[in-house]
Amino acid sequence: MTADYLLIAVHGWLLSRHVWAPFAAGWARQHPEIELWCPDLPGFGDAPRPSGLLPNLTSYGRWLAEASIHRAQGRPFVLMGHSLGGSVVLHAEAELRRQQRSNLCGVVQLAAGGGIYQPRPFRRLRSLGNLILQLRPDGLGRWPAPIGSLGPFKAEHRAARGLLVNSTCRGAVRELPGLVAELGVNNLWISGDKDQVMEPGYVRHLAAYSPNHDYREISSCGHLVMREQPDQLRRVLFEWMADQSRANPRS
Repeated sequence: MTADYLLIAVHGWLLSRHVWAPFAAGWARQHPEIELWCPDLPGFGDAPRPSGLLPNLTSYGRWLAEASIHRAQGRPFVLMGHSLGGSVVLHAEAELRRQQRSNLCGVVQLAAGGGIYQPRPFRRLRSLGNLILQLRPDGLGRWPAPIGSLGPFKAEHRAARGLLVNSTCRGAVRELPGLVAELGVNNLWISGDKDQVMEPGYVRHLAAYSPNHDYREISSCGHLVMREQPDQLRRVLFEWMADQSRANPRS
């Protein structure tokens, strides 16, 4: 795999690019030939949300599609999304496929699954998320590890609440299987065997809608795979990307 490849890593809800720091450090040492870009989603971390960007998955998917094309500059690239970031990636892939003007060559879903709407658990999730927002998430960055080590919890209230509500509504959840079934590129799904936020069974369930999916489970790992087992994640991801490169060589 040559230096003209790009890997784009998208963080989950209320987090920022800093959540990728342990994984990014190992990636830079072991694979300097492949650029890793970890952007802050607009309204999170240090990235402001443009006034015209609506706080929903469709709009954020369009934003990611455009940002990826701009960053790639014609290079083939892989989109990797963690948790809620995985849903943003699925919407970005649909937009890129519709435009037919990108070199997207793979999608990775990290601790992202579901596709089954459960009213009561989602109501509890929205209530918990709203409570966290009321507690000023930017202050969580001053907490001790592991929470304080995740980077700044800076989040525009409208962006954070909008994505929380939109991603847990009935329509958005039931849309996920269709997005996965229509994926136009090979896709890798990774979960931690001890993940209690997105249990491996839900990841496998959603992955199964794609005939071109591959699944990997990382041992002794919870929801934050990129921080708990960054080296295992790096090895799994690089091996899969290398397989894609060999199977689809560039002309």
